[in-house]
Amino acid sequence: MTAVGQTIQVSVTSEYLPSHSQPEDNRYAFAYHICIENRGPTAAQLLSRRWIIIDANQERQEVRGEGVIGEQPIIEPGAEFQYSSGVVIETSVGTMQGSYQLIDNQGNPFDAPIEPFLLSMPHAVH
Repeated sequence: MTAVGQTIQVSVTSEYLPSHSQPEDNRYAFAYHICIENRGPTAAQLLSRRWIIIDANQERQEVRGEGVIGEQPIIEPGAEFQYSSGVVIETSVGTMQGSYQLIDNQGNPFDAPIEPFLLSMPHAVH
């Protein structure tokens, strides 16, 4: 999955974490790996994030916060910032989507949308 906001491209992959999951307790853990690439001519700083997480029961969580993994990285033109994080939901399948709020080096704020991506145990979705 890839999304483009201004000159920022966001790519996401996700994976099920069986060692951190407890299906008998409706606890399914997933990692997601993000690559944020600046394809524009000026630097951009990631200020905050917003995630919407929806499980198969249509239970919705909204998460907002400053930066990512405790950082507010400045991404130079042609550079990328990568990180991994995780989420726990109550079903074996769900989705995440959201956006990053950034500011360019002229002080102009903009959003980089993140299209929905799948959280799924292997073989849960055909």
